Amino acid sequence: MPRADRLLRLVQLLRRYRAPVSAAVLAQELEVSVRSIYRDVDTLRAQGAEIEGEAGLGYVLKPGFLLPPLMFSDDELEAITLGLRLTAEHGDAALERAAAEVVAKLRAVLPKDLQALVSGTGLLAGPARARPRESIDLAELRRALRIERKVRLEYTDKGGHASARVVWPVALGFFERSRVLVAWCETRADFRSFRVDRIARFTLLASGFPKRRASLLRTWRERERIPAQLGDP
Repeated sequence: MPRADRLLRLVQLLRRYRAPVSAAVLAQELEVSVRSIYRDVDTLRAQGAEIEGEAGLGYVLKPGFLLPPLMFSDDELEAITLGLRLTAEHGDAALERAAAEVVAKLRAVLPKDLQALVSGTGLLAGPARARPRESIDLAELRRALRIERKVRLEYTDKGGHASARVVWPVALGFFERSRVLVAWCETRADFRSFRVDRIARFTLLASGFPKRRASLLRTWRERERIPAQLGDP
């Protein structure tokens, strides 16, 4: 669970209890550690929540606390909106739907003047160029990246040679004319790039990576001299 969601749920839980409630009970309901509850209580206090009590005794939230509203500068909102429009144009169908849902959520929580900025921004995303049709579900490929699971590919290279191999998906690049999977290939014992439109079949395997994907991605970038991108650790 994202920490922002957990903080919101913690506030909601504290509101349910009129008497002090222990960190152990809160941790059990949120399925986190007691130490995480201690940290989250400190965070909420720093944001202005009047939470009485302490570790070992229990906590109680005084009425009247609201989490800070979602606020962005004009530049930040324009960056978010442009990024979402680019995602809708150049991502796969699931990412397009997700981008539309994010815009709807922003409009629901932003003040009216900032809602108008999202709706009326003049920053436009150009249409994607025609690219070869893909036969696999990119949402499933992105899921393999997130959960760090091995994948079996049936692939045809540019020379027409077909092969089957097990790979560890490391990154998925979205380009104007194609989408490219970067992966560690067990057959070659090295990094390889695969045009997604040349993948005939994709099977998610039960086994995970022996190394963390973030570490593999850093190694690949260093070798290829590709700089890190926004949001990378």
